[in-house]
Amino acid sequence: MKQHETLPLVPIARGNGIWLYDFDGRRYLDAISSWWVNLFGHTNPRINAALVAQLAQLEHVILAGFTHEPVVQLSERLNALTGGRLGHCFYGSDGASATEIALKMSFHFWRNSGRPHKTGFVSLANGYHGETLGALSVTDVALFKDIYAPLLRASAQVPSPDWRLAEQGESPRGYAERCAQALEHHLEQHHADTAAFIVEPLVQGAAGMAMYDAEYLRRARVICDRFEVHLIADEIMTGCGRSGTFFAHEQAGITPDFLCLSKGITGGYLPLSVVLTTDTVYAAFYDDSVTRGFLHSHSYTGNALACRAALATLDIFEQDNVIETNRARAAYLSRAAQPIAQHPRVKHFRNTGMIWAFDVDADDTAFTRRFYQAALERELLLRPIGNTVYFMPPYVITDPEIDFLVAGTCAALDTVVKSSRSPA
Repeated sequence: MKQHETLPLVPIARGNGIWLYDFDGRRYLDAISSWWVNLFGHTNPRINAALVAQLAQLEHVILAGFTHEPVVQLSERLNALTGGRLGHCFYGSDGASATEIALKMSFHFWRNSGRPHKTGFVSLANGYHGETLGALSVTDVALFKDIYAPLLRASAQVPSPDWRLAEQGESPRGYAERCAQALEHHLEQHHADTAAFIVEPLVQGAAGMAMYDAEYLRRARVICDRFEVHLIADEIMTGCGRSGTFFAHEQAGITPDFLCLSKGITGGYLPLSVVLTTDTVYAAFYDDSVTRGFLHSHSYTGNALACRAALATLDIFEQDNVIETNRARAAYLSRAAQPIAQHPRVKHFRNTGMIWAFDVDADDTAFTRRFYQAALERELLLRPIGNTVYFMPPYVITDPEIDFLVAGTCAALDTVVKSSRSPA
């Protein structure tokens, strides 16, 4: 709020498709899907209609001793999307809750399996998994973590396969393999007391859209199996088609032990998260003893309205052949963005699915704020992560809107870098 003394909040009156409109009628192209959640545009008619119909039937019911049609249907459809390999769903409200659920479930699984010493967790350097205390314990972003360090449980971090960190002449795959060897070395020493390895598949969001080769995931799956360590796929951002496949881990041909989803699962409409897991994990909790059951509660778990929004979102994926359509859309945006990629102050232009990012060579501690303001002036909602600018637009973006996004970004970039000096 202190920052808003000089950078006023933008009051939004309505949204339509990829656009947001303020009370003066000024529009803003939502190029970040309102923090990575909106898949099919604001006030989507099909999701709206599904929610209106659900409102006339049931808004919410306790999911302890009761159930309802939307949550059953959603669980069955998510299971089918995993090929029947992750057939058990536990629902929460947001991404951090999903991380908490997965961590607790892994820990409790090993306890129930007679191996209570397996209590540790491993994550990637620069990884982000949420800001509740458990999630923050496996997060490695100093801005969020350092102040709360006394409250957090220690975890281990292994090198990120972010290809920007590769040595000169080293390929993204070669670097991914080298990082996988570091994970293997860590687990050789610590597998006896490690419960799980948690990873953002293919793209680490808060690390500045750090992208890496799928070979890392393939190696990680083999390594985790070898050392009897769970693999948790945090697909809160990368899931629901954002990476180019419905789940990012599909591109590695693997199945995690736990799959965390949120953000786009409801099309950006309502808070919902879910952790999917295996028959093996489920069986470890199936017992007459309450203390062997999984102990976690959310008042709004499996909310009927949120589940109905998620079902409508999955309907759109099926009916509109979204994954295939997005490939053509992504190819167009990548071609259109070549002026950005070739800009003299831009490096590491990169793309995975419907995510684009580039790093700006600017010695300016206020770059993030200044670029955000310059973009707003050009009717664009863009929020850089440090010196990294990224696009993560709703999937309904059109070719003319892509052209508008690229032109506005180029103009904002030129404005900002002209007033900042390049590092020596």
